[in-house]
Amino acid sequence: MPKAAQNLKAEISKSSPAPLLPADSEGSALSIRLKQYFKPQDIELVFEGYRYADKAHEGVVRKTGEPYITHPVSVACILADLHMDVPTILAALLHDVVEDTSITTLDIKEKFGLQVAELVDGVTKLDKIEFQSASEAQAENFRKMLLAMSQDVRVILVKLADRLHNMQTLEAMRPEKQRLIAKETLDIYAPIANRLGLNSVYQALEDLSFQYLHPMRYSAISKAVMAARGNRKEVISKVLESIQHQLKVFHVDAEVTGREKHLYSIYRKMTRQATPFSQVYDIYGFRVIVKDLPGCYLALGALHALYKPIPSKFKDYIAIPKANGYQSLHTTLLGPFGTPIEVQIRSAEMHNIADAGVAAHWLYKSSDAQLTVLQQQTHQWLQRLLDIQNESSDSLDFLEHLKIDLFPDEVYVFTPKGSILALPKRATAVDFAYAVHSDIGNSCVAVRINHELAPLRTELKNGDHVEIITGSLAKPNPAWLNYVVTGRARAHIRHFLKSQRSSEAAQIGERLLNQALRALHVDPKQISDENWLKLMRDYGVITKSEILSEIGLGKRQNVMVAHQLVATTDGHLEKHTKLPAKALDTITVRGTEGMAVMFAPCCHPIPGDPILGFINKDKGLVIHTHDCPSVRKFKLDPDKWLDVEWEPENTRLFKTNLNLTVANQPGMLAKIAAGIADAGSNIDSVSVEEADGSAYANLYFTVQVKNRVHLADLMRGLRKIPDVVRINRTKGNISTKATANKASA
Repeated sequence: MPKAAQNLKAEISKSSPAPLLPADSEGSALSIRLKQYFKPQDIELVFEGYRYADKAHEGVVRKTGEPYITHPVSVACILADLHMDVPTILAALLHDVVEDTSITTLDIKEKFGLQVAELVDGVTKLDKIEFQSASEAQAENFRKMLLAMSQDVRVILVKLADRLHNMQTLEAMRPEKQRLIAKETLDIYAPIANRLGLNSVYQALEDLSFQYLHPMRYSAISKAVMAARGNRKEVISKVLESIQHQLKVFHVDAEVTGREKHLYSIYRKMTRQATPFSQVYDIYGFRVIVKDLPGCYLALGALHALYKPIPSKFKDYIAIPKANGYQSLHTTLLGPFGTPIEVQIRSAEMHNIADAGVAAHWLYKSSDAQLTVLQQQTHQWLQRLLDIQNESSDSLDFLEHLKIDLFPDEVYVFTPKGSILALPKRATAVDFAYAVHSDIGNSCVAVRINHELAPLRTELKNGDHVEIITGSLAKPNPAWLNYVVTGRARAHIRHFLKSQRSSEAAQIGERLLNQALRALHVDPKQISDENWLKLMRDYGVITKSEILSEIGLGKRQNVMVAHQLVATTDGHLEKHTKLPAKALDTITVRGTEGMAVMFAPCCHPIPGDPILGFINKDKGLVIHTHDCPSVRKFKLDPDKWLDVEWEPENTRLFKTNLNLTVANQPGMLAKIAAGIADAGSNIDSVSVEEADGSAYANLYFTVQVKNRVHLADLMRGLRKIPDVVRINRTKGNISTKATANKASA
């Protein structure tokens, strides 16, 4: 069995690497590693890269006091333990020369080829670009690196090795810098290593981050583990002998080793379960490595015959592998003295993949189908990153979606065709829909879970059979953002809503601009493409719709844009004086503008109400009733409001509030609800004033109506119900009515 994964584990277990001799000397750490699997000509090419990097970094010293070249050589050693190919080792040696020296990516391409240059470029930070904030710079660095990784996964392998060595030598940094780097490592780099199946790198990054973020806790748990190792030595030795003997009895050829849980994993379990260290029994477990897959289940049967298994503590990751390709059988047994014993059972090949993950493609050059599946899963995850990138408008959005997508815990559900889909814990039916395809997500209207209809917000559980029902006219709902957990779903929903809002805002903006142009006695049709192009250049935008959108969202004044458009015509427009008066005064509200038009919750305007419109920055056009108290202060400033009117034909429903005083009798609420339904209206919400022993009660409804006529019909119908004493339309939020009335009483 190849020893590369074991070498890697030994290398990264050191808090700081041993001093390295020059890379091309006979006994150097890098030379020893490369001779295990490289041809002499490949080794010479790597040494040429070493000499190139050594010259570039000549005279530069790290904060640790060592020559700078020791860092890229250490990174190359970590990757050599993974048996990575020549371009990756060269990229490791050269990964800092573009960032820290005058050498360019083009220089590397001419010297070592395009492949190495692209790997180095993918790892290189964007320090030479100015950003508005440190968080934006960090986000853009991740974005660039991960997009390069989506083209070639070796980019992230180099970056992870780079981060691992930086963490091993972090003691030279200032304490605040240590914590900052450790937090970034724990939030992003360790989860990526886990997602790619690089188990040893993942555990080392977590432990090192833990050491610098919580040094006292790290020290306490470390000492406790050392003490427990000694205290439990006799029990561990007895269990190890029993397992080895039992496997021989069942004729299972296996290698049995001890496995110690890494420190951050222990700490995470203690904090998550509020458990003291003395009650964490699976600190030390066992790993059984057999020859092939049938041997895994044979070994499982042998161990279950030896010690009683705990039923709730068995997981079969062979039948259903983790998303990062990890396969193993996990079982917890009740050992001697009732002590729980955790055992992992896997084949040699599964063990190699568990340690090397996606790097196993280079490490073992195996043609086994399982590696192909692993590569496909990795490709799908990288493709999701590309999808998120395409849907995210900026770097901070992308980083937020990435963090969401790096959930370590997963649930496994079945598609209607029987395929298994891995989703993050707490994923909902909407997350599932977007995981299948973005079009399915955008058009989903309902879901069947285990053949029964369920709400779209339902959280999925392991083994659920999920079927999405779509509608041709359906579209994403903004409320979905409250419960989706995957970055892919969140990115697609936000992209759709932003696009829809931008489109609707552009329509409103065009109508506002046309109004302003007509007020200047200019026909909007006379504004030529040349005029628009000049204005777009002046504003620094690419499309006309961007300007219209900004007008609709209140970010630009329609009158100002109109004046600038007219000014660009150099007097070539004919002025019109006989324009319809309506065009000069009003904007028509159709009621279907959804994202770009907001109906004020303070007065709930409905068609038929006299209305005013206010352009609010970032909210677009906000519609109020004429008598709304909120608009009184704006009426004195005509620049802040504009006259609007309803489109004669409206099909949508609008919210309005009703206050009913009724006899305090059983069944009244049901009678009123039935009356509202009979009038063709919907109940959006209802609240009841707290009973105070009175013979009457106040009910507050938010109902949906088409217009004032519909509302009048509804109110007439409700007055006919016996014991309805009074009914009137109210303004404001009904959720506060009962409280306010009670206080005033």
